[in-house]
Amino acid sequence: MNLPEVVVSCEELYRMLYAPIKAKLLMSGIELKIFSQLSEPKSAEEVAKEIRGQSRNTMLFLNGLAACDLLEKHNGLYKNAPVAQAFLVEGSPTYLGEGFAHQASMTDAMLANLTKMIREGPPAKPPEDDADPQKWSQFASWMANNERAGIAQQMSELISLQPEFASFRKMLDLGGGPGIFGISMVAKHPTMRGVIFDRKPVVEVAERFIKEYGMEDRMEVLAGDYNLDPIGEGYDLIWASATLNFARENMDSVMKKIYEALNPGGLFVNLSEGLTDEGTKPDFYVLCTVGWAMNGPMMAFEQGFIADAMLNAGFRSVRSRTLRTGWGPMDIDIARK
Repeated sequence: MNLPEVVVSCEELYRMLYAPIKAKLLMSGIELKIFSQLSEPKSAEEVAKEIRGQSRNTMLFLNGLAACDLLEKHNGLYKNAPVAQAFLVEGSPTYLGEGFAHQASMTDAMLANLTKMIREGPPAKPPEDDADPQKWSQFASWMANNERAGIAQQMSELISLQPEFASFRKMLDLGGGPGIFGISMVAKHPTMRGVIFDRKPVVEVAERFIKEYGMEDRMEVLAGDYNLDPIGEGYDLIWASATLNFARENMDSVMKKIYEALNPGGLFVNLSEGLTDEGTKPDFYVLCTVGWAMNGPMMAFEQGFIADAMLNAGFRSVRSRTLRTGWGPMDIDIARK
């Protein structure tokens, strides 16, 4: 009997096979509000009583969450691990559960017919109603916690370290959604004022956060579609994060609009994914954008695409680097006019 010679391990294939179980455990934990129960240690029996669950299966479920490092278990009692305490407790300003549920439902819908899409291409369907105010408002609301869960703090610190920062008088948060990035950057400066630009139902959400942070005297909103409408002028800083994908087919025009809206010496800073290795890395962005790409024209950016567009628009210099963020590895491109 001659067994085949095997020089690689199949462990990673099994990990891929079982990866959806982790996602299901996470989503059930969010749905059952498990993490809101476990800021303090509790037994499986106590948790089962709170969620009206069956004791044995609740214990097995909690063990699964602990195996995923979302819970800690000591002497039969379960408690949130630090990552769950930070991001999965309802009511926290950094609660991500609602956004995760939304993202999971979209991913499930986009990849429901994956094999068919591979064979036949994108499904034939009417275009989404981009004017649906409820859709955009809901998206902006859950994005607020996503932004203030660490990345807005990281990016506002980066902006404040730019040598020109002290001289800034006015900034624009382009496609700013709930405006957390813009608010945090303006708050870092003693006098700078800010504008949040996005669709009308989105900036209505941003106005709520401006009020929440007491920034009404320094922040304002401007409604429109930056592909079509004026974005204002006289800015010393324009910031954009994970938004220019909507301008991919109109990039030269939008980039020129950004350039012209800046004062001489102004900065345009963009944060987005940057695919490398012929579109196969980082795996984080290849995987999270594959559904969008297969269903339509929303493609992820290759590394260098934004920087090239900046130079083509006339910016005198561009500096780029990849940062480790809570959203995965992202490229930051800093263009100077």
